[in-house]
Amino acid sequence: MVRLLMSVLVVLLWTAATPALAQMGGGKRGHRGAQKSDVEKPKVDEKAYKEALKRIPEPKEKYDPWGIARATTQAHSKK
Repeated sequence: MVRLLMSVLVVLLWTAATPALAQMGGGKRGHRGAQKSDVEKPKVDEKAYKEALKRIPEPKEKYDPWGIARATTQAHSKK
């Protein structure tokens, strides 16, 4: 009985520690000391970004996200 309890306890502790090990990046692909500086990030071109924003057309009418939820006519009239 004691052996059964001990084995259940070991299995429970092992499963509790497994997610923490997965977050640490262990295993074959875990490069803990490697820097990611060799991967170059693309430069953001501010001028091209501002020109692209200018090309976005202005909406003709204001967007109403609750438009389909509201009734367009008054269902109940107040007297």
